Amino acid sequence: QVQLAESGGGLVQSGDSLRLSCAASGLPHTRFAMGWFRRPPGKNREFLIASGWSNDDTRSADSVKGRFTISRDNANRMVYLQMNNLKPEDTAAYYCAAAPWISRYASQYNYWGQGTQVTVVS
Repeated sequence: QVQLAESGGGLVQSGDSLRLSCAASGLPHTRFAMGWFRRPPGKNREFLIASGWSNDDTRSADSVKGRFTISRDNANRMVYLQMNNLKPEDTAAYYCAAAPWISRYASQYNYWGQGTQVTVVS
């Protein structure tokens, strides 16, 4: 059974940094692409950033370029989202997801975590 579990969310102030973690278990192999998405309150889910099996293969949304980075520790089946210079508009539920290949599209992702809440106050 595949399980993705996010952690690391919380309440932070504008300008702060936060690192989210995603623990993946049960995936049939390690070569899944991993992505991070978020759903702001009252809005649709949006793509943030994704990584192929290698940390050199990443895609990111323009809205987070230069502020958010993704990294993965394949040996320990972990994926991280480093978020810097957080803004109130970054307030959302954050989700990690796994897909057979790197993609910006949520429909390409087969597995999803339950999410972790990030709230940024000014």
